Amino acid sequence: MKKKIIILGSTGSIGTTLIDIIKKNQNKFEVKLLTANKNTKLLLKQAKLLKVKNIIITNDKEFKKVTFKNKNKELKIFNNFNFLDKILNSKVDYTMSSISGLAGLEPTLKIIKYTKTIAIANKEAIICGWDLINGKIKRYKTNFIPVDSEHFSIWYALKNNFDKIEKIYLTASGGPFNKMSVKKFKNINIKQALKHPNWKMGKKISIDSATMMNKVFEIIEAKNIFNVNYKKLSILIHPKSYIHAIVKFNNGMTKIIAHDTSMKIPILNSLNLNSDGLIKSKKLNLMILNNLDFQHVDKNKFPVVNILKEVPKSSSLFETLIVSANDELVELFLKKRIQFVDIYKKLSKLISLNEFQQYKKIKVKKLNSIIQLDKYVRLKIKSDYKTI
Repeated sequence: MKKKIIILGSTGSIGTTLIDIIKKNQNKFEVKLLTANKNTKLLLKQAKLLKVKNIIITNDKEFKKVTFKNKNKELKIFNNFNFLDKILNSKVDYTMSSISGLAGLEPTLKIIKYTKTIAIANKEAIICGWDLINGKIKRYKTNFIPVDSEHFSIWYALKNNFDKIEKIYLTASGGPFNKMSVKKFKNINIKQALKHPNWKMGKKISIDSATMMNKVFEIIEAKNIFNVNYKKLSILIHPKSYIHAIVKFNNGMTKIIAHDTSMKIPILNSLNLNSDGLIKSKKLNLMILNNLDFQHVDKNKFPVVNILKEVPKSSSLFETLIVSANDELVELFLKKRIQFVDIYKKLSKLISLNEFQQYKKIKVKKLNSIIQLDKYVRLKIKSDYKTI
């Protein structure tokens, strides 16, 4: 029997990687639903290729344009996730949630009741809305798998032995400035910040990698997913990006998870699919294993890791504040409105304001509270820099 699949955000990097896997194994999968925002050309191509009968286009302009031009009577097109009851009459086997940014939180929450397993590749959803997600997962008895390579590696190493954790180490490449002198940080330009030494990524994630904010986010994700205290979580610089996570157990044993820097590996394994021949993995690289070169984070270079001291032990709206503020500050840097070092300085100053410190004590009970705070923070920063 074919596995029934849903892909939220099928035109992004995670979605297209999963589509590539399914394309080579069409006898094993039936894709019930694909979604996208603006990249409708690729979405329609994917739907045709995999014979998908339902798609959701969340951008109103694109939705109207596609529905007007659509001549495929078998293809049903919807413009939001309120139509899921019409699309699905039973639980599918697997859903990939890979819509980027906070826009992915609401669809993730809505799809959980319709799937036996949900694989989430959206860090903002896990950081800001974990309590809401976890509540839905428990309510509908849905299995959860993190897809981000670091968190998948931890999940793979633990196999539900969450109570035996002594320490979890997440690795970071160090980005383009790991070897740069702190004195030169004031003069960092956009081109330098976007030039990651190991791989090419989108602009936003590239800047987050350069500041190491992406690892701050991943620590918060790990705390939420694995229900561990922040004291049990640390970041290690590993420039070669071959080791993705290290888990030390309280019985003296340590697991080190290594794999090539390909998202196909966690995605394919999250599908619980026999991967023989599907991944052309490189041979075990002894040169890397013999020279792992782990380093502690230099907080003078990467002061953004100090943000973790501000994050409360229990999930709150404060995490949404950090995510939203960082998004806007990165955008300001990319528009040459602030300097690279200002991203941390201004973020640190903003979250220390009394009006925002109160959010540390406010638990996330409704999606709307996240949405409203996100809008408020973004408008405040745009207003301060007159970019509205």
